[in-house]
Amino acid sequence: MTDTPTRRRRPSPAFSLARVRRLPAWSALAAGTLVGGLCGGTYGLFTPPAYTATSYVVAVPTDKAPPEAARGFAQAYGRVATQLAVLGDAQVWAGVPVRTLRDSVRATTSPDAPMVAVTATSSRPGLAVDMADAVSRALTRHAEDTRDSTQVRLVRFSRAVEPTEPASASPGVTALVGASAGGLLGGLALLARPRRPGRDGDAVPAASVPGPAAAADAHGQR
Repeated sequence: MTDTPTRRRRPSPAFSLARVRRLPAWSALAAGTLVGGLCGGTYGLFTPPAYTATSYVVAVPTDKAPPEAARGFAQAYGRVATQLAVLGDAQVWAGVPVRTLRDSVRATTSPDAPMVAVTATSSRPGLAVDMADAVSRALTRHAEDTRDSTQVRLVRFSRAVEPTEPASASPGVTALVGASAGGLLGGLALLARPRRPGRDGDAVPAASVPGPAAAADAHGQR
């Protein structure tokens, strides 16, 4: 007579939940920090580096325009620098489609100086320089075409310089940020964790608040 093999019983959900509750309180904080650090480091490791290059143009008024006009037109040219009319000409010199220029180029202005900064971002340093210079060149040409009506022209102030280091964060920095975020979430989970019951398994009774004295006792003490 052969013995039938005994089947291994699977732990019940209640048993698994009880084992989780036995973990120390700091386990959620440590797990969140570890997982966040791994996710942040992986993101920084597999994300290609991004390089930025900036070209500057300055607005110069003609003899027929006051100096204040240059600052106002510099603000206007900064808004149209990423428009299709400018990017359509810039794509010829940059060698990339208009969509790439629209996603990679930003133009900023200063309220104190009549200057427009054209910044391009790319995974290749040389391409970032080409895109920034191409948009600055196209913007200067458009300003030259309307100089008779605006009495303001754009002059290239500084060409873009090829970056030597990426502007994006390194894997070490992203791992540190991820660990900080994971630790924060773990701490919030620790605060939201329900309190453990007493040793005997029963919930700790809430403290009772004594009620006011009876009216009869109050009259009897007079």
